[in-house]
Amino acid sequence: MPPLESTAVGRELFGTDGVRGIVGEFLTVDLVERLGKASALWAGRGRVFIGRDTRASGVELEEAFARGVASAGGVAVLAGVVPTPAVALLRLDLGVVISASHNPPEYNGVKFFDRDGRKLTDAAEEEIEALLDGDAPGGGEIDRVGVAVDSYLEHVLERFGRDLTGMRIAVDCANGAYSGIAPQAFARLGADVTAICDAPDGSNINVGCGATNLALLQRTVTSGDFDLGIAFDGDGDRMLAVDAGGRIVDGDQIVAILALHLGVDVVAVTTMANLGFHRLMKEHGIRVVTTDVGDRYVLEALHREGGILGGEESGHVIVLRDHVTGDGLAAALLLCDAVRATTLADAAAVMPRFPQAKRNLPRAGRGPLPQSLLDAVEHVNRELCGGGRVLVRPSGTEPVVRVLAEAPTKEESEALCGRVVGLVQEELG
Repeated sequence: MPPLESTAVGRELFGTDGVRGIVGEFLTVDLVERLGKASALWAGRGRVFIGRDTRASGVELEEAFARGVASAGGVAVLAGVVPTPAVALLRLDLGVVISASHNPPEYNGVKFFDRDGRKLTDAAEEEIEALLDGDAPGGGEIDRVGVAVDSYLEHVLERFGRDLTGMRIAVDCANGAYSGIAPQAFARLGADVTAICDAPDGSNINVGCGATNLALLQRTVTSGDFDLGIAFDGDGDRMLAVDAGGRIVDGDQIVAILALHLGVDVVAVTTMANLGFHRLMKEHGIRVVTTDVGDRYVLEALHREGGILGGEESGHVIVLRDHVTGDGLAAALLLCDAVRATTLADAAAVMPRFPQAKRNLPRAGRGPLPQSLLDAVEHVNRELCGGGRVLVRPSGTEPVVRVLAEAPTKEESEALCGRVVGLVQEELG
């Protein structure tokens, strides 16, 4: 990207993955238009490929972002509803998704990919924020394209698809961007597919379904004769699974299964990864690189370490073989291939899971946690001596503090979590 004349300021708008908030409150039409202008200036006034998920607010915000791009002298190419990984693959000088990912329908956001299909760095996000009030020279254009979904689907099927004849799969599309696309992909590979939550109406994305709420998928799988169930989130960059017995298989387990299936020698995961994952990787001589929470940090680590596989417990699964970012559909197809000769339950059982307890505590504002709290948490971890652990971090997408505790038993993890919640409340009030 060209050097900037402006001095970058600290990130105030960007969170863990782009800019996100409740529409009409934090995320306004004016802000999105200014982001369009600033990002186009940052990208050299080139061509910006723009997609969105199925939220009702997406149409207006997509148009606002496009106006901003055009005001900066760039070319906005609107693709309509497409999954986030499709935007990463089809990006131009910049790729942009109008989406709040797994958040409820009242949220929306703006996510960015650079000309190489990578998530933006913290420094790049600071530079874009510094251009929000920059001059808009005008002279840009707004174009539309209608073949993005077909191009994306062919790429994923060719590079990640295998014969799935005989497999019975339930697919929860979260009433999001994969509605229609994902069931079609599995069916074209020979699977017997039952799709649920594949009728988006603008207000039902992620509502009681998808990767953030697996209850409906569990009921669907256990009430039918399915080999497994797959759930995506609203924009398609996250994927979780349930086995034939309805048991949840999380992102740590999926990455573990794929690590053994693909024969990798290094994986990247976040600080949220289960202790059981680390122990399994150590048994197989696979090096683990640990990052901050956020799939973009996992991506950065993979590029730095020369790895191809990483992910998060929440369902971001990244396979950089023939791809540039995390892709829920690609990961799901690889998972199905990995368990064709066994069952998902047996494949997942190779990774022992330490029971986890989690709490989200409301917090006014954002920003780093006080050092006194971090010191107290570190003291608890030293006491555990590797037999468990606690993690406290501010959310990058919501005004909450996330607390996680792991221990050998559920009872111990719950007690440990309660102890740390007390520490947080004492420090933050």
